[in-house]
Amino acid sequence: MKKEKFGTTKDGKEVTRYTLENANGMKVSFIDLGAVITNIWVPDRDGHLDDVVHGYDDVASYEVNEPSFGAPVGRCANRISDGHFVINGVEYKLDQNDSTNCLHSGYLRFNYMMYEAEYEKGDGEHVLTFSRVSPDGEQHFPGTFTYSITYHLTDDNELIIEYDGVSDADTVVNMTNHSYFNLGKGGHKGEQILNHEVKIFADRYNPVNDLLYPTGEFADVEGTPFDFREFKVIGTDVVSDKSSPDYFKGYDHNFVLEHEKGEVITAAICREPQTGRTLTVLTDQPGIQMYTAPELSGEHGKDGVIYGPSSAVCFETQNFPNAINTPEFPDIVLKAGEPYRHYTVFRFGTY
Repeated sequence: MKKEKFGTTKDGKEVTRYTLENANGMKVSFIDLGAVITNIWVPDRDGHLDDVVHGYDDVASYEVNEPSFGAPVGRCANRISDGHFVINGVEYKLDQNDSTNCLHSGYLRFNYMMYEAEYEKGDGEHVLTFSRVSPDGEQHFPGTFTYSITYHLTDDNELIIEYDGVSDADTVVNMTNHSYFNLGKGGHKGEQILNHEVKIFADRYNPVNDLLYPTGEFADVEGTPFDFREFKVIGTDVVSDKSSPDYFKGYDHNFVLEHEKGEVITAAICREPQTGRTLTVLTDQPGIQMYTAPELSGEHGKDGVIYGPSSAVCFETQNFPNAINTPEFPDIVLKAGEPYRHYTVFRFGTY
């Protein structure tokens, strides 16, 4: 494990970067500002390493980080309609930072916070844990939520993410990771990801309304642009011409994973034909959001790269968006004193 100074926040806090490297040369870097993943270097089929995630070179950019590059998102990832919810008969009003929605918990996001970090070397893995306490009322959510995010880098080229927490009052918790992946030549410096091939292990998805939160329906993927039950090129059904009757700018949708609660399953596989890189996503969550970043434009990133539309794809393992306001969806309320646990694996390989 390598530890080094990354920079200083605008209020004078020193930010540290931690880099883990496994026996195969795969490396992952994190900072204690936001417990953010800043870099993931993985080999292609010829053994060439590239950094395959979007990010920034400096602290000031991560203090803004509107796209949530590499960020663990909480308390509640994705959208909450009308910026409000009710628990135990009490209404809680949230920031409306996405039209009338609350997106990724509003303006004060978990990736803007400083974390305590603890490292340990395990058997065939490196383990880095970030922890903090979210006080009652932070982001306008009830309850003091004490939580940790633990990253495991294994010698099997897996990045395992474990989220653990507990609240002293009933609250809403739905955490995820918002890394933006590009498995192509040059990694994050590369072209659009519309040539990436994706398989999602889901027969159903949740249609969304004009405000991009689910309508509450469970729709079959068959015969729709959301059918990824076999490998399909991401850009197959993308039509960027707004005047076309088939206009479809890209994906920002939740896919329904059918499995027992707590069971870890393969949710999605992404592969890039030219480099041969693969990313397999496993999770114990009921949903996975595929986001192809169609709105990303002019974002100044690492190494002088300007990230444009469809320059990366996110696979956000999660409970369903707006579940707190949608009775048809899995319950998203974390009861006081009950443990919150969420397990996700990003497994890298080649083919």
